[in-house]
Amino acid sequence: MHDVAPRVVRYVASMQKWMITQAIIALHFEHKHDETRPPLTAAALIEFFAPQLPFSKNTLTAHLAEMVAYGLLVPLQSRDRRIRPLRLSAYGESMIGEWLASHLAALDRVDGGDRALSFDGNQPLLARIHSLVIRSLVFDPRWSQPPASVELFVRTETGSNILHELICRVPAGLERFDRPVCLGPLPAGDVSNRHTLSRGHLQRVFARAKSEGLLVWSLPGNRGDLFVSQTLLQDYVRWQAIKFRAIAVAYERTLNDFDGLGSPIADGGTTMQLVSL
Repeated sequence: MHDVAPRVVRYVASMQKWMITQAIIALHFEHKHDETRPPLTAAALIEFFAPQLPFSKNTLTAHLAEMVAYGLLVPLQSRDRRIRPLRLSAYGESMIGEWLASHLAALDRVDGGDRALSFDGNQPLLARIHSLVIRSLVFDPRWSQPPASVELFVRTETGSNILHELICRVPAGLERFDRPVCLGPLPAGDVSNRHTLSRGHLQRVFARAKSEGLLVWSLPGNRGDLFVSQTLLQDYVRWQAIKFRAIAVAYERTLNDFDGLGSPIADGGTTMQLVSL
């Protein structure tokens, strides 16, 4: 997704952006499939986070405005001029559908399930599963407050992109992380070009990770082979497992709910086998 939709990925490129963007999408789906629920507005977004309010109201409204400017949110007409409802664009819906499908497929690779096949882009399933997942994760401190090694990356702008670039280079087939793992050479220019990052920003993130012993290069000047510490890898796996469990639970709950209602669900279009945020 980093390669095919860089404009979308920018909205999940830090933990703060991930949480706000996913909350926006959840509110969109909740209203779309149940018109008794409030529409997506700045007030609704502020209310979503009201139990904890980890972000300022200005931060939340600015995030909405930016997504509107980039065409990911579309204004809706309203008889009440005091309310400015929004909806997620069709493109945005397709991207979040791919996000969920990739996570369901990853779960299937772990346990041999058929979630991705059953999902198959079904919009009612997407709306229900996504809402359950996000309302679970946003207020779960195990997810929203990552381990220190992970937090070092995801608290920074585009830090999630950098972290996932590292994780994607971990050799397949490793079952445990009891020592640093070699990723081979990783030129900073390759990472900065792929994710449209300034090299200075990337080097600052690398420097912080080096100072904490999370990244080690075999040669001076960040040259040679790059090794990722077992601490970072272990923390990352445990952290991601929280998200995957939330998705698995939401999927099963949704299927049970739909089966109980007699609703159609097929008319829509190791843990290191992970996908991005």
